[in-house]
Amino acid sequence: MSHKESERPSNRSAAYVRMSTEHQQYSTSNQMDVIREYAKRRGFEIVKEYSDAGKSGLSILGRDSLAQMLKDVQAGTAEFTSILVYDVSRWGRFQDADESAYYEYICRQSGVSVHYCAEQFENDGSPVSTIVKGVKRAMAGEYSRELSTKVFQGACRLIQLGYKQGGSAGFGLRRMLIDQSGLAKATLKMGEQKSLQTDRVVLVPGPDEEVRIVRWIYDAFVGEGKVESEIAAALNGQGVLTDFGRAWTRGTVHQLLTNEKYIGNNVYHRTSFKLKKKHVNNPPEKWIRAERAFVGLIAAEVFTRAQEIILARSQRLTDDEMLEKLRGVLGTHKSLSGILIDETENMPSSAAFRHRFGSLVSAYRLIHYDPEIDYSFIEINRKLRRQHSEIVHSVIQQIEALGAEVRRDADTDLLHLNGDLRVSLVLCRHVTTGTGASRWAIRLDAGLKPDITIAVRMDTTNEAVRDYYLLPGVDMTWENLRVAEDNGIYLDAYRFEKLDFFYNMTERINLEEAA
Repeated sequence: MSHKESERPSNRSAAYVRMSTEHQQYSTSNQMDVIREYAKRRGFEIVKEYSDAGKSGLSILGRDSLAQMLKDVQAGTAEFTSILVYDVSRWGRFQDADESAYYEYICRQSGVSVHYCAEQFENDGSPVSTIVKGVKRAMAGEYSRELSTKVFQGACRLIQLGYKQGGSAGFGLRRMLIDQSGLAKATLKMGEQKSLQTDRVVLVPGPDEEVRIVRWIYDAFVGEGKVESEIAAALNGQGVLTDFGRAWTRGTVHQLLTNEKYIGNNVYHRTSFKLKKKHVNNPPEKWIRAERAFVGLIAAEVFTRAQEIILARSQRLTDDEMLEKLRGVLGTHKSLSGILIDETENMPSSAAFRHRFGSLVSAYRLIHYDPEIDYSFIEINRKLRRQHSEIVHSVIQQIEALGAEVRRDADTDLLHLNGDLRVSLVLCRHVTTGTGASRWAIRLDAGLKPDITIAVRMDTTNEAVRDYYLLPGVDMTWENLRVAEDNGIYLDAYRFEKLDFFYNMTERINLEEAA
């Protein structure tokens, strides 16, 4: 500890509060009431307040106050020796619990302790608090994952009811705000959003001039045989701008020609960006679609003909010729994406590559292009499924060799020993965090209520068994458990190098029954 740190009065504290827009019950004023009461009870003097109002806890990005607080702590300029936070979830709902722990570790290394004022445990570094805090961090992240799923399901339902979910209307269309009874209220301008939770948004035809231009684009493409670049040049020559006020390109014309909203279909989930992770282009079978949800600007048969023309452009090319063109785009831009493909002249569309090769990623692989997405987990999971079956078979053989009766439930995959003991066997894939640490996620099948869960931890290669956890159902009240290499005595007491203890226990059960 530095001389400056030792001079700080030990009762001087900072308060950190955070509220994301969807959690009004955690308003910053409510958090401060609890924090002040905690400070009064413990004799702390709050000398600094840091507040991130309306900020998501998924990431430190955008949380300027948390970043500034950590900067003050690391720089040694903080005039406090402790930080008071409402609870673990206000510190953050990081998807990697290690990130949450890392920021607390930064504070502790600088001589600043963190207190969670509304939690039932004391953050004193004891084994109990460490385990509980780790579980709380995992639960905070899991809450966001569950919320993301619920929000997605709700959005899918609204899509199927004909309501638009986010995004711009598109050239020739407008977003119309309607009330809960379906009556039109107002046309939303670019960037405007609804203010009432009960209001909804639908697409309606835009100004007559824009509608006329959309229909001309389809007529020029389908009826006159013009290609996208020719149409874009004609529009630019007339001084027509896109809905974003920009010049037309081959890509923007192509997007207009391939978007189903121009025939009135409501399509959702083309791409996803869940939990602030990387944007993902989803395959068509994962799209959510409601047909004839809006008033279409183009007849369905005209739209269909446009798609046939686009696909036919690639039908004349062999697989090798299409891949050679893809290599050409890669050589020019040093990367590949659907947008780059659609913007390139004399190039099959991205839809054509999906249609021919199943997905863009499949086409990328054929030219040995890695889009910097790790797909290795697919192969790892395939191997683990195979190993799971082998390990279960080996366990059954060992139990039967001891004279016990074992039955494997085909529906739940639970092992029933002597008709009494229910055992779940799960394989835990090894993952490496961004900091190089090892982690395993244990799925406890709590809904099946096994008496014992055998958690098989794989080694760093995910090809061999590292060790086992024998977790009694009575002590495991959560559904998922994230563990590190070392987890404290309260969890590692259940860790074993081999399954001999389990087999001995099985043998004792069998002998007791025989007696």
